[in-house]
Amino acid sequence: LLAEWSQRDLARAENVKFCRQYLIFHDGASVVYSGPAGTCSEIKDELLSRESPSGVLKAVLRKVPSKEKEKEKQFLEVWDQNRKVKSIDLTALDKHGSVYDDDQFGCLAWSHSETHLLYVAEKKCPKAESFFQSKAPELGASDEDAGRPGKDDAPLKGEQFVYREDWGEALSTRSVPVLCALDIEGSSVSVLEGIPEHLSPGQAFWSPDDTGVVFVGWWHEPFRLGLRHCTNRRSALFYVDLTGGRCELLSEDTRAVWSPRLSPDRCRIVYLENDALGPHQQCSRLRMYDWYTKHTSTVLEAVPRQAWGDTAAPLTRAVPGIHCGALPGLCWAADSRRLVLDTAQRSQQDVFVVDTVMGATTSLTADAPQGSWSVLTIDRDILVARFSTPSCP
Repeated sequence: LLAEWSQRDLARAENVKFCRQYLIFHDGASVVYSGPAGTCSEIKDELLSRESPSGVLKAVLRKVPSKEKEKEKQFLEVWDQNRKVKSIDLTALDKHGSVYDDDQFGCLAWSHSETHLLYVAEKKCPKAESFFQSKAPELGASDEDAGRPGKDDAPLKGEQFVYREDWGEALSTRSVPVLCALDIEGSSVSVLEGIPEHLSPGQAFWSPDDTGVVFVGWWHEPFRLGLRHCTNRRSALFYVDLTGGRCELLSEDTRAVWSPRLSPDRCRIVYLENDALGPHQQCSRLRMYDWYTKHTSTVLEAVPRQAWGDTAAPLTRAVPGIHCGALPGLCWAADSRRLVLDTAQRSQQDVFVVDTVMGATTSLTADAPQGSWSVLTIDRDILVARFSTPSCP
C-alpha cells in the first residue's frame, strides 16, 4: 500500500508531499499483518498520478520549472514498474493549455486496454494583443509584409484585455475545459470533438468498451457560477462517442450531477445528484445508471430531515442522508453490487456500505472509536480509511 502525505516544511516555507509504504498480508477473511515497509520519500512536482487497471503501468502528470523565465512545462510520464517508458512534453505539443489537476474538473483515466490516457485541459486560445502593439519589420521584408504574421499564428487585435468568464473561487484559471486523449504508443494527443459548446466537461472516464467517454457537463448559462463547494450547479451526465462524435445525455438535464463511478464489471455507473439551484451542500441522492439496459434508478433518496430518535440497532440503522463532497475514487466492492461511502452526521463522519440492489445500508464505524472516518480507497474488499479526532488530527 502506497499512501501520500502532506507536511509543512518550516525551513523551506512550503508544503511538501511524501509517500509511505505499508505491507499488508490478507488471508481472504481478515488482515493478518500490516506495517510500514521501507523509508519515506518526497514526491516532487507531481500534479496527478494514476495506476493502470492491471497495476503494471502508472501515469504521472508532472510540472517542470522551465529556464529563463519561461512558463513552466507539463510532462505526462508513463512508468512500467521500475522504469520510465514514456515522457511526453504536453507544452511542446501545443494542443491545449494547462492540464487541470483539481478535483472539480480534473481527471487522469486509463482506457481499459491501457493504450490511451484521458485528461482535461484548458482549451487553446488564440494569442491576443492591443490595437497599439506593433512589431519592428524584419530585415528583407517588404512594407506590405511588415507586421503581417502568418495566418495560423496571427494574434487577435484589440482582445488583449477582453473579459473571459471563469469558474470562480479556486478555479479562476478554468474557463473552457476540453477533453484530451493521449495515444501512448504514438505519443500523440487529440482534443475530443462532439461536446456541446455550452458545456464544460470534467470528471471523465472511458466507457466500458473504450469507444467513448463518459463525463459530467456543467452548463454555462446564464453565466459561469462558482463551482467550489457548490454542488447545486446545473449539470448532467453525458456520453460522447469517439467514432461518430455523437453526444448522448445519460441523466436528467434539470438537476445537479457529479462524482460518477464505474463498477468493476463495467455495467453500472453510480453518481450523486442534487436539485439544481437549491441550497449549497444539500442532502444528495445516490443514483445508478445501467449501461446496457439504459435504466436509471435511485439507490438512496435524499433525506429531508434527519430523525435522531431512531431506536434501531447501530449496524442496521439507515444512513441519515448523504452529505459529502464526492464519492471515493474507488468505492465499489469486488462484487460490483456494494459500494462504500462516508457521510457527515452530527459532529462526525461515518462510513457506510450501500447495497445498490436492495438499497440497504450498513454502518462500518458504529462500534469504532468516536471520531471522523473518511474512505480513501477499496481494493479486493480491503478498505483503507482515514481517522481523526479534534485531539488527534
